[in-house]
Amino acid sequence: MDNKLDVKTAIKDTLPTIFGYIGIGLAFGIIAKSAGFNIFLVAAMSLFIYAGSAQFITVSMLSVGSPIFPIVMATFLVNSRMILMSMTLAPYFRNYSMLKNISIGTLLTDESFALGMNKLNYTNGRLSYEWFNVVNAISYFTWIGASIVGAVLGDFIKNPYSLGLDFALVAMFIGLLYLQIVSDFSIKKKVQILVILFTLICIYLGMIFIPSSILVIVVTILGCGFGVILKNVLH
Repeated sequence: MDNKLDVKTAIKDTLPTIFGYIGIGLAFGIIAKSAGFNIFLVAAMSLFIYAGSAQFITVSMLSVGSPIFPIVMATFLVNSRMILMSMTLAPYFRNYSMLKNISIGTLLTDESFALGMNKLNYTNGRLSYEWFNVVNAISYFTWIGASIVGAVLGDFIKNPYSLGLDFALVAMFIGLLYLQIVSDFSIKKKVQILVILFTLICIYLGMIFIPSSILVIVVTILGCGFGVILKNVLH
């Protein structure tokens, strides 16, 4: 990454992340097809829902005949973390119109958020609509394309997890986390590592006691609180 925030730089910055979208998008398409969804329904879900984990949940719930309202609520809970992410990004786009802010928030993903947070380390705390919009657009269309291809491959591949496609997203986030740590000099490495360890412990314990639909939100709040306290103590 560098300190440029133009369209060309956005394309270059986003390219390493598309492999994660491709891997999990293929997995979703294959699984949805094996559950009885045709290619048009798969494409429509990726086009309008555009939420990896929520789409997997939607497929599983529709497959067992769940009513619409529980599906909508499950999707909302799983993706409610985007509210926190959008609130974090909002100050960087206060000089842009409401329409542009809505477009950024609508297509925001975990990956584009992570890229944006990492980009701040190179731009002296600045983000531009042009850069972020291109990041979101590439992510969006890559996800849709991968889902459609996965649906086509669903006739031939019955178990995508046997190919390790589900690990693509995990591997991508590990890479983004590493880049964030090595490029952020505003916070001591000791603080960053302790926050990561605290988060991992919270997730491990939370998976035992907290519903998975709200686990990310709870751990995010706890991790942020712990990080703020630790930063003030060690700084």
